[in-house]
Amino acid sequence: MSTKDWIEKDFYKVLGVSKTAEADEIKKAYRKLARQYHPDSNAGDTKAEAKFKEVSEAYDVVGDPKKRKEYDEARRLFGSGGFRMPSGSGQGGGFDFNVGDLFNRGGQGGGSGLGDILGGMFGGGGRPTTTTTARPRRGQDIETEATIEFPEAVNGVTVGLRMTSDEPCATCRGTGAKYGTVPKVCLKCEGTGMQTSVQGGVFAMTEPCTECKGRGLVVDQPCETCHGSGRGQSSKTMQVRIPAGVQDGQRIRLKGKGAAGERGGPAGDLYVTVHVKPHRIFGRQGEHLTLNVPVSFTEAALGAEIKVPTLDGLPVTVRIPAGTANGSKLRVRGKGSVRRDGTKGDLMLTLEVQVPHELTDEQKEKLQEFSSASDQPDLRAGLFGSA
Repeated sequence: MSTKDWIEKDFYKVLGVSKTAEADEIKKAYRKLARQYHPDSNAGDTKAEAKFKEVSEAYDVVGDPKKRKEYDEARRLFGSGGFRMPSGSGQGGGFDFNVGDLFNRGGQGGGSGLGDILGGMFGGGGRPTTTTTARPRRGQDIETEATIEFPEAVNGVTVGLRMTSDEPCATCRGTGAKYGTVPKVCLKCEGTGMQTSVQGGVFAMTEPCTECKGRGLVVDQPCETCHGSGRGQSSKTMQVRIPAGVQDGQRIRLKGKGAAGERGGPAGDLYVTVHVKPHRIFGRQGEHLTLNVPVSFTEAALGAEIKVPTLDGLPVTVRIPAGTANGSKLRVRGKGSVRRDGTKGDLMLTLEVQVPHELTDEQKEKLQEFSSASDQPDLRAGLFGSA
């Protein structure tokens, strides 16, 4: 919406309310008119559709407290209050008047136009001149992957990543224009890089400008290196810190490490998907490491002290209680993965009792003596009870 629209259109009159109307009254009036002129209720009626757009435009301004305040101030200063829009064709006391001259150019003294004065008041004022600098543009995000070893995932590691990214063209320094020329602000989108269209008179859809392809700038003589895009390819190696405790498949965001922005805009972000190689003996359950430990039948039955490895290479001694069953769990505190607060999880041991596959005659005899001496009850008696 242009500055001229803000000053010349009476949005209160469109909605049928007074200038001092409360917000609830304005909303009620808008809903009533929107239902009356909605395209779904007036199929094929172009006048109703135009009225619906007019009502929606009016409510978009006076229905928003901030915009309403700016609109009222603009009307007070430059509308029917302090400065009247002249009209006429040079007859009957009138004179030719171009509103564009008022908003886009200064007076005879060469000063700034009112479009510059009102620019901050309602989001841009009049049309920008063709040499105005377009808005800054954020750089693109970059996606990459890194594969690390199991201990590196547990303790953290810094890796070098070779990446090819988009950056400002070195020849034209990102302008897209041939050396000695300058780009112009796109008149279609007024340098925003975006355009808005109304679908069916109801929904507004914002998309990249079709004229400048979202850049906000157009060039008459494109740069021979980037062909007017203003972008080039850069290949570099970046040192990236993978935090301790990262999981396989986890996606890490590094803010500001993506492609460089345009016209002073911020850089994009770098997203690294981490792949962790499996360890030969250790596993992970969240912040804890896991380890399956084989023990003999006699160690489980009689109890024992055994040594088990840890990820840092220093073994620890673990006490196995007498009568330990297969699959029992033991915990070694502080030997797991690093947490976010710097502390460590635990090492969780699963005991696997090993039954010998082959026995000597002497071993068989000793086990027979043990079986006879143990006088154990029938372990499977409960399986044959009544249902």
